[in-house]
Amino acid sequence: MTHEHPAGTVDLLAVLGPVVGLVALAAYALAVVASRRRGRSWPLSRSLAWTAGCLTATAAVSGPLATASTMSWTAHMAGHLLLGMLGPLLLVLGGPVTLALRALPVTGARRLSRVLRSRPLRVLTEPSVAAVLDVGGLWLLYATPLLALAHAHPGVGLLVHAHVLLAGHLFSAVMVGRDPLPHRRGTRHLLVVLVLALAAHDVLAKRLYAYGYAPMSMADLPQGAQLMYYGGDAVDLLLAVLVCLRWYRAGGRSGQRQLHLERPRPGPQGVLG
Repeated sequence: MTHEHPAGTVDLLAVLGPVVGLVALAAYALAVVASRRRGRSWPLSRSLAWTAGCLTATAAVSGPLATASTMSWTAHMAGHLLLGMLGPLLLVLGGPVTLALRALPVTGARRLSRVLRSRPLRVLTEPSVAAVLDVGGLWLLYATPLLALAHAHPGVGLLVHAHVLLAGHLFSAVMVGRDPLPHRRGTRHLLVVLVLALAAHDVLAKRLYAYGYAPMSMADLPQGAQLMYYGGDAVDLLLAVLVCLRWYRAGGRSGQRQLHLERPRPGPQGVLG
């Protein structure tokens, strides 16, 4: 056995994970209905992306994979990829903020718009800040005793899982989000930050492969580190493709693509419109 959770931690995540997932699915479905009642359709592809994201994130903290992760680093890293990378990307492609703006009453939509223009959100949605919160959080988790502490204390474990999901969501939203943001950096800026984040993620995976994780037994940790390395590269490659796709579509068929590569478009933007 490599790093078994106390029973309280497993039970806490196993219960809260599905509950939060179901609430998120229900809230999204109600928002779709409200949007349609206002005469505004909502793409099925976005609903499917949100549903897949909720299921993916839930599977990372509840069910067979979550149970296996208590005894296997490989399963633990698979959960990390689902909860912190693939799940957040799918949720972002669901366009939840845009849907909320369509579904809320005018007063509520205006309040949400003010939040989107607020100074704290402008700081958080800087690509470099989002990258530090995302990848930096992983370094804090795997390069310090924090992971062992999270396994020993259910409350800490819950906070760690929440951070992994939310930081991954923020990073994906900044890179490829369809929802409005206070500002949107240019393609070159985004790709530079993405490459640096990928490098930091890969260095961390190599560090785990070479040196292990001292506070807890290693067992299949090399295999888990390899999964973290190659799986993270796959998701980041998908992010890069989506960033380039946004640039391509923004440039249209004219000769303006170089302009869009050098300079961001003004105003809130999404990836695919």
